[in-house]
Amino acid sequence: MLKDRNSSAIIAVSDMARARQFYSDVLGLELDEEGMDGVMAFRTGATHLIVYCSEAAGTNRANAVVWDAGDDIDAIVADLAAKGVLFEHYPEIGEFRDNIHHAGGMKLVWFKDSDGNILHINQMPDRN
Repeated sequence: MLKDRNSSAIIAVSDMARARQFYSDVLGLELDEEGMDGVMAFRTGATHLIVYCSEAAGTNRANAVVWDAGDDIDAIVADLAAKGVLFEHYPEIGEFRDNIHHAGGMKLVWFKDSDGNILHINQMPDRN
């Protein structure tokens, strides 16, 4: 089900102002959107590089890839669960039910690949 979905790289940083300068000025990426908690989305061709602040910056404990599941997140999570995927639970992030975090109108899911990299699927609130 994910093979037909767009994915974006997601990078943890420790200083958002320094990151903005690096990704905008040094790499020449266009800041496309700034959202919740200063999260920045830089345009990279047809996709985005998501930059967010995290104490886990520079370690292997942060998200590696994020997919936008749209309205199919429930079906995708059910499919992955049926294949034996174990989902992560982060008590500080919204309400956790049916393997999905519900926070601020978003649905958020985390799980690990076979190397322990954290993968993320989300459904953002409707922007209409």
